[in-house]
Amino acid sequence: MRRLLKILTGRLVIAVPLAFLQLGLFIAMIWRTAIAWEIMPAINFLSIVLTLHCINRQADQSFKIAWCIILLAMPVVGAPLYLLAANRRMPRKLRSGTTRANSEMMGLLTTDEGVIRQAADMDPDLVNVVSYGALKCGYPVYTNTSSRYFASGEEWLPVYIEELKKAKHFIFIEFFIIDEGSVLDEIIEVLKEKVKEGVEVKVIYDDFGSITMPWHFDRTLQSYGIEAYRFNHVRPAFIVQMNNRTHRKITVIDNNVAFTGGVNLADEYVNRIRRFGYWRDSAVMITGEAVWSMTVMFLGMLSYERGRNKVDYSRYSLPCRMTSDGGWYQPFSDSPNDDEPVSMNMHLSMITHARDYIYINTPYLIPNDTIKNALILAAKSGVDVRIITPAIPDKILVNQITKANYAPLISAGVKIYEFTPGFNHSKTFISDDRLAIAGTVNMDYRSYYLHFENGILMTHTDQIGSMKKDFEDTLKVSRLITEEDLDRTSLAVRLVRAVMNLFVPLV
Repeated sequence: MRRLLKILTGRLVIAVPLAFLQLGLFIAMIWRTAIAWEIMPAINFLSIVLTLHCINRQADQSFKIAWCIILLAMPVVGAPLYLLAANRRMPRKLRSGTTRANSEMMGLLTTDEGVIRQAADMDPDLVNVVSYGALKCGYPVYTNTSSRYFASGEEWLPVYIEELKKAKHFIFIEFFIIDEGSVLDEIIEVLKEKVKEGVEVKVIYDDFGSITMPWHFDRTLQSYGIEAYRFNHVRPAFIVQMNNRTHRKITVIDNNVAFTGGVNLADEYVNRIRRFGYWRDSAVMITGEAVWSMTVMFLGMLSYERGRNKVDYSRYSLPCRMTSDGGWYQPFSDSPNDDEPVSMNMHLSMITHARDYIYINTPYLIPNDTIKNALILAAKSGVDVRIITPAIPDKILVNQITKANYAPLISAGVKIYEFTPGFNHSKTFISDDRLAIAGTVNMDYRSYYLHFENGILMTHTDQIGSMKKDFEDTLKVSRLITEEDLDRTSLAVRLVRAVMNLFVPLV
């Protein structure tokens, strides 16, 4: 009730209606102009031309189908919307700023091909997985690194706070969601104390993800001596850039310790409040050389936020403890300001290189055709493909779209389970006891194409065993979805799901 009241009295209630009002006025203006100027034949011709363009562009098939339907069924509305929003590119200011920051960032990350050769000598298949991120995307592979996996937010939080307290030089924090509550209160108290000790503290949070926070919360943090930014301010307008959010969860301490995963800074992520049953989540802490990649990733976003006030990256390249658990680590990030879907390709590489099994945690199972076909082919080839989704959803409509994707996967042999105690927000891939990805990426279009994301590819570390055990323990309290379950779904529900699933690529 308290959260609902915050939403009803918050910025979202103003921004969303105004955005839809502008959309309605835009459609009405186009319609009246077309009728008044008697240019319907020209618009119909433009719609056909744009349809041909859509069919022949390099894009996912479901994306093309959805736009073609709109263009041909509603040309007056579809043609202008296609020209405005269908290129999936960010607006110029946001794109140029983040592109500049990315170029600065990538110049500081160098790939040691000797490390890749070492990995190839031990596991020949491994080189194909890590080479894409290293050679194409510029994300190094590190050896002098160790990790710790957290199977819940409750397990993660005390370690997270303790590591914050150990900071001597700097703390970098970036989250999609921060929300008022005891978790945020505890962390802010720690950060205030660290500022008093002379530690640099910098915070970036997504303005839409943290929409329930007061609009001036960044100024509140600044009053404590914390350098704080709201990423991509929410505006009461129908503009494409509102789609591009930072969904990343990055914390870096002294270039020596870093955290990432699904957990945000809010009470529900550690089950201090219950909104959708038990909130199941996960996180990873790394220590050692690989932290430098995450330090640079945060500084890249900070550089964008600062604009002309440049970031001195070298100030934060502090010596780190040399530690190793025998594994290889490849932190990566993904940006919608280019044509390289890094997160999707990382997932795809994991699926296509699985030999015995691949276990997947995801809150939203809305794969594009490429990922869906890879899962189907893996299952048909004898790979044990298992996916855990929520039984209690956080977004009812999105969950219905998730369920719309069950049938073709299950019929191909993919085993899908729903986590019965509540909401599964964990985002992990585990394969063959040797490969894993932990991070922020969901199996949906927004994560693959629209959001800023991050993750860590891990190989041959004992923490992969911990991740596998957590997955297998979760299966014991999850329900296997069968074809009989799908057959019991009413025709009306199937139709609604099919229509919703069709237009997912557009939002």
